[in-house]
Amino acid sequence: MGIRAVVWNEFVHEQENEIVQKVYPDGIHRTIARAISAEGDIEATTATLQEAEHGLTQARLDETDVLLWWGHKAHGQVDDAIVDRVQQRVAEGMGLIVLHSGHFSKIFKRLMGTPCSLRWREAGERERLWVINRNHPIAKGIDTAIELPNSEMYGEPFLVPEPLETVFISWFEGGEVFRSGLTYQRGAGRIFYFEPGHETYPIYHDAAIQTVLRNAVRWAYNPAEPWRDVSEAPNRPYDQAREKLTPKGASLHKKGEAGYR
Repeated sequence: MGIRAVVWNEFVHEQENEIVQKVYPDGIHRTIARAISAEGDIEATTATLQEAEHGLTQARLDETDVLLWWGHKAHGQVDDAIVDRVQQRVAEGMGLIVLHSGHFSKIFKRLMGTPCSLRWREAGERERLWVINRNHPIAKGIDTAIELPNSEMYGEPFLVPEPLETVFISWFEGGEVFRSGLTYQRGAGRIFYFEPGHETYPIYHDAAIQTVLRNAVRWAYNPAEPWRDVSEAPNRPYDQAREKLTPKGASLHKKGEAGYR
């Protein structure tokens, strides 16, 4: 069995905007799913905002190795219960790849703990994504830079925590720069934020961008068994300590209560 990936898309602009419909007639999610499945080791399916439980039931997430998230217009329509569910699965070891305007999604903000704000401009300008960590698995097969003839500008400051690794930095025709490929870890789950992907430009049809997405899915995949009790905080009584202990001082708990030492 290959890596089980789910591409989530709010799937709003493709149904409302004629330009987006022409660029992604089957939806951004299906374009990405086809791209990451192209080499056979990744099995990609899709889910959208409009489906029951946004297509992310507990059973489905339990069977997902890597979740890719694309959102823009409808961040506020995502049910908080689903965000809780995704956050728990990331902590357990599911990989998460957040794309473009997904920087403002509930799940990314939750996991980062910061506003995740940035500067932006929609002028169709040229973007050059410089590879600054050439030995990183996510950059495998990519030369010095990726050139995109038309893109939406995202600029610094990008209010996210300091990443574990910066894989790409983008330069835009208007002069701005942006940390456009960042890695994080939360619990047992790996996270990659990847900036390019505005819906009115055929960025997800670009072969180099597709290579990065496949690499990112492979990098984010954790083959270990899920860490199911990662969110629990169990008491460890003194008589179960690895070294012999004698209790000292007062206890907040009475004998027989949970947490009694």
